[in-house]
Amino acid sequence: MSILTVDNVLTMKADAIMTLAMASVLLLIGYFIKNKVSFLQKYCIPAPVVGGFLFMFITWIGHATNAFQFQFDTYFQNPFMLAFFTTIGLGASFSLIKKGGKLLIIYWLISCFVSIVQNFIGIGVGKLTGLAAPYALLSSAISMIGGHGAALAYGTTFEEMGYTAAKLAGAAAATFGLISSVMIGGPLARRLVVKNGLKPDPNDNFTTDIDQINASTSSKLSGLDIIKNVTVLIVCMAIGTMVSGWIGSLIGMSFPTYVGAMMVAVVARNLNEKFKLYRFDYPMIEKIGDVSLALYLSLALMTLKLWELADMAGPMLIVLLCQALFLSVFTYFVVFKLLGSNYDSAVMSSGLIGHGLGATPTAIVNMTAITEEYGMSRRAFMIVPIVGAFLVDIIYQPATIWFIKTFVEGFTG
Repeated sequence: MSILTVDNVLTMKADAIMTLAMASVLLLIGYFIKNKVSFLQKYCIPAPVVGGFLFMFITWIGHATNAFQFQFDTYFQNPFMLAFFTTIGLGASFSLIKKGGKLLIIYWLISCFVSIVQNFIGIGVGKLTGLAAPYALLSSAISMIGGHGAALAYGTTFEEMGYTAAKLAGAAAATFGLISSVMIGGPLARRLVVKNGLKPDPNDNFTTDIDQINASTSSKLSGLDIIKNVTVLIVCMAIGTMVSGWIGSLIGMSFPTYVGAMMVAVVARNLNEKFKLYRFDYPMIEKIGDVSLALYLSLALMTLKLWELADMAGPMLIVLLCQALFLSVFTYFVVFKLLGSNYDSAVMSSGLIGHGLGATPTAIVNMTAITEEYGMSRRAFMIVPIVGAFLVDIIYQPATIWFIKTFVEGFTG
């Protein structure tokens, strides 16, 4: 790191390695603070978000006082982003999808419908409040369904187009979604259970095979086995980037690299299940994904400029409140009935609020809160994570890209 004075402002410049090191330390600080603050644990705020926003306040102080500033080299941000979304694809086993049956298809279609309506709400309310289309869409399905990872990924693309606060707007919207999803999901499901006198089905023989299908290999992985798993991950990232480029050329617009990586990873996972090309170990891949996401978020958030959000905070909040209101009403009056008006549907409703506004982990938190009080729902814990973690992307991603191409001027390949 070099320290110099630029225009009478103390400037700290970090190269790529130092930037990564600082992001790693911020991540650990985030975990430390999260473990000490019950509010952050209750609402499932990710540790990198905690550390990242803390650092944003520090940089804001430097900006407000004109005393100091940071300059970072975020070279490693994109590889970590690609790695995370590729691990999501490697977790998408068709065997799990088959286990979900008709109810999974219904829940999946509902989730896809929600993502499309969220984008319409964002564009519509955004126009009424004078919010630019990129920021409106970042307050919609990108952040609500996609979470912090997608918000920052799309935000990077929008920033390259000149929307300087895009990543910050996406991060703020995703954080709002996490908090609101836990505040709404549990109480809404409790209301459905109590009002309708619902109880778990005592004859429920529906078994979850997630643990079995994604279980670690029975024997310890050798060094070569680990290398094979990591190699497949990296190759999927590389080929996926190429696929995204080809798709972008075909449709005449930019296409997110991480979507192509996910698509290739899905193919790789299921080909390996059929032909047993190598000893795939999902728990290891999942951990790589967790670490990649944490470092990616930490790198992305530490470079954001909090002051750039001021002019759009009001309109964005209106859009986000509309998103929360829509999903709450729609889930309570429509989704619950479409899923069967039974105990399973009440628990799944809390899950939909969880990943429809926040992320899959918040969906699990919501469902756990209900089942710990009223009883287990195996269907919910089988179906919701599969849809929230991957299946919804099949529709939400192409639909969102269509919205961007249609409403964001200049978004072309």
